[in-house]
Amino acid sequence: MNITEKEKNRNEILSILSKYHDVIISMGNGEPDYILKIIDENPSAFSSLRIHQILEMKNRQYIQGEFPNIRYISYFMNGFARKAFANGRCELMPNHFHQMPQLLEEVTEQPVVVCQTSPIDENGYFSLGTEADYTAHFIGKAPFVIQVNEHVPRSIGENKIHISQVEALIHYNQPLHELPEITVRNIDEKIAELIAERIDHGSTLQVGIGGIPNAVVGLLSHHQNLGIHTEMLTDGIYNLVQQGVITGTAKKTYKEKIVATFALGSKQLYDFMDNNHSIEMLSVDKVNDPRIIAQEDNIVAINATTEVDFYGQCASETIAGRYYSSTGGQADFSAGVRFAKNGKGFICLYSTAKNDTISRIQPTLTPGSVVTTSKNDVDYIVTEYGIAQLKGKSIFERTKSLIEIAHPKFQDELIFNAKQMGFLL
Repeated sequence: MNITEKEKNRNEILSILSKYHDVIISMGNGEPDYILKIIDENPSAFSSLRIHQILEMKNRQYIQGEFPNIRYISYFMNGFARKAFANGRCELMPNHFHQMPQLLEEVTEQPVVVCQTSPIDENGYFSLGTEADYTAHFIGKAPFVIQVNEHVPRSIGENKIHISQVEALIHYNQPLHELPEITVRNIDEKIAELIAERIDHGSTLQVGIGGIPNAVVGLLSHHQNLGIHTEMLTDGIYNLVQQGVITGTAKKTYKEKIVATFALGSKQLYDFMDNNHSIEMLSVDKVNDPRIIAQEDNIVAINATTEVDFYGQCASETIAGRYYSSTGGQADFSAGVRFAKNGKGFICLYSTAKNDTISRIQPTLTPGSVVTTSKNDVDYIVTEYGIAQLKGKSIFERTKSLIEIAHPKFQDELIFNAKQMGFLL
């Protein structure tokens, strides 16, 4: 495409987007960099624009609130939105991830969806590739403006957009974002060992990103017939498939399929997804719906938190009482495993913060903290010092169990506080 053609397409996209008050942008590698640059560089084209997104991948002026006529509304903050929110420059919309499509329908008015796709196939369809998330929910319900990128894999699932549903498109090729390799530390391995030994053959897993999930996955090479039903597809899952550990034969839903709503990892992972019929990419209102999760016997959910109190409340989206991210899918899976037959939910955390100067297990949450997983939904809490099952335990029993897996340095203090609160005799 020469400069004149690209400029023509650029002006066409700007003209179309300026007709809308609400723009929904796909997350992660669904983020269309070139189109978003057009918005960022031409703010005066919009009289009043609201941008809705979860997990932004690049910084933009509109994210940082540089334009009074453009509002950025985040549904889960990455680093750039986090900075803007701390400065009062962007908005945060509370949500359960599985309810985000419905919420977007309620808070937007005739929106346009902006995303990145694979090239068109012989039947006239584009694939959302590494994504389904909330974007797939709007296929057939809202117009799309797309950036076609040859690096986007053509994944299989309910994430295909027909050319007839596309209002405008532009071809722009660029490599996808890749996550750097995460170093697994000794502390991660200690926590992972406690979880891995409680995962049975034939279990279905939901795993996220980070040192602990990576360590857990690394300990499952001798397991048999595991399944995957997870919001995020990772390199660790790819490795287990290559080892023959994941077959999905014991699954109750989407049998023999790897179910996910988005993927983030390496190019190797994205190549693995391309035309892979064993992977089913589905909208988040299906993947993360607790009612669907609960249909999967022996499902195991592995998530992380930053602080737990004696009640079992998990503050997973704030750090020291300040907002850091948002709810994501943790509450979805915590609720889902509670209703599933033989479901298990593990929430992990290091026992301390700031070089062992602060206990992450506290009598009550730090003021300003936000509860992500409630005391009624929590199952197992895991630190490097042990594992505590809180489900079916009274507040007194929970307090005792949590103190036992706290850092020894803080146990006497926690015991004193528990007695002061009347939680220990």
